[in-house]
Amino acid sequence: FAHDWANPENTFRSWDMVARYVVPEINGYLASMRRSQQHVIENRAVFDRAGEAIMAKIMENESAAAALAARLPGAQALPSLDLPLPPADVYLLAVPDAAVAPLLATTTWPAGALVAHLAGALPLSVFETQPAVRGGVFYPLQTFSPGRTIDWPAVPLCIEAADLGSETTLLALAASLSQQVRRLDSAQRLKLHVAAVFANNFTNHLLGIANALLVEADLPPTLLAPLVRETVAKGLAYPPFAVQTGPAVRHDAPTLAAHEAALAAHPAWQRLYARLTASIQAQL
Repeated sequence: FAHDWANPENTFRSWDMVARYVVPEINGYLASMRRSQQHVIENRAVFDRAGEAIMAKIMENESAAAALAARLPGAQALPSLDLPLPPADVYLLAVPDAAVAPLLATTTWPAGALVAHLAGALPLSVFETQPAVRGGVFYPLQTFSPGRTIDWPAVPLCIEAADLGSETTLLALAASLSQQVRRLDSAQRLKLHVAAVFANNFTNHLLGIANALLVEADLPPTLLAPLVRETVAKGLAYPPFAVQTGPAVRHDAPTLAAHEAALAAHPAWQRLYARLTASIQAQL
């Protein structure tokens, strides 16, 4: 199989691809993942609704766990993690970041179990204290809220694992759900999570302030909808700093002063306005 037609880097890449994709196929490692994929396809609507139960903190709420089990064919709600866990190809930890390490330490995992957390900022090294399990990360880059339907094929799923076999399993599972699957190490995922907080959480907070200001003025928040849609569309189509508009960019001192005066009843928002103005001007 070896030859000297390619340089060492490309030869290594070829062997890497053989190890990742050819060997698992030949040895039948992907058969169970394909069955899982077919199960997900056949029960897509059920998985779309599962986010509601997850947001109810399944691990802390027995009624939520029972509700999810009732929706998923073959699912089982466990009254306690002190009991032996049923066998599974992957155990996904859909819990707050701070709960992952204690859960790993207090649960009796099957020998060699593949356990993956879903956190953006938690490194793979959290599994180092539990050598009996194979650690991994299965991070969905999306915001989840009750009542919202998620377009799973469009959700980026970020994968990291401690060994090649675990990575192959997680990649196959991710591919059964999404068309956007990426391998990211812990450092890359942390940067992605920080960026996501700016793009999602902070943006939503600012929208909340904007809505509150309109309600105070007896104006409907829907007035902002066309502006918000165009802002997001433009920010995705072009480098956002290059298409920044507003009084901060123009150094429009009278307007900036009028805005800050209008926020006198909200000192925290007033300070935030001034800091964001300074941040915009620092990028010019």
